[in-house]
Amino acid sequence: MSAEVRKTSIVVEEIRSDIGRPVDPPTRKAAAIAVIKNPFAGRYEEDLTPLMDIGAELGGTLGDMCVNALGIRPDEAESYGKAAIVGEQGEWEHAAAILHPKLGAPLRKAVEKGAALVPSVKKMGGPGTPIDIPLGHKDAAYVRSHFDGMEVRLADAPRADEILVAVAVTDSGRPFPRVGGLTTDEAKGEDGLR
Repeated sequence: MSAEVRKTSIVVEEIRSDIGRPVDPPTRKAAAIAVIKNPFAGRYEEDLTPLMDIGAELGGTLGDMCVNALGIRPDEAESYGKAAIVGEQGEWEHAAAILHPKLGAPLRKAVEKGAALVPSVKKMGGPGTPIDIPLGHKDAAYVRSHFDGMEVRLADAPRADEILVAVAVTDSGRPFPRVGGLTTDEAKGEDGLR
């Protein structure tokens, strides 16, 4: 089953200064959002495979949209995350089916490698509900400078029979990180942790 997409949106955030100091080069985050019809809205379905397949479709599409919006090569992506909001006629498990079993592999391909788990969050809500997409380094979960998030929302989504699916990708970590831990230069990206 392919996703029945009502709309997509891209948000690019660029931080040029922070705490009165210039950020050079600016740190950038992109979020790509798809609003899809929930094929199981209003009813219980035991087999959620169609939603899992939609997750695979959206992982690559939304990941590519983020990379393109940032104007970077896939290997220049540094962190990523995923999120979903299910409209009121759906259920939590619909978001889980989209986000967990199959979305990660195509997203990893879109950003090249991606040894670390893709941070995720899901919630239920109606039009205008905000969601914070959690972010973590794509290859090494212990890189603290990339523990971050990006808030997104669409004024008209999700409707009761829809699911809002979002992926975020960055070209850097937080500006002026100073809480220690593994640095991007030290990360090997072999085990997803270090």
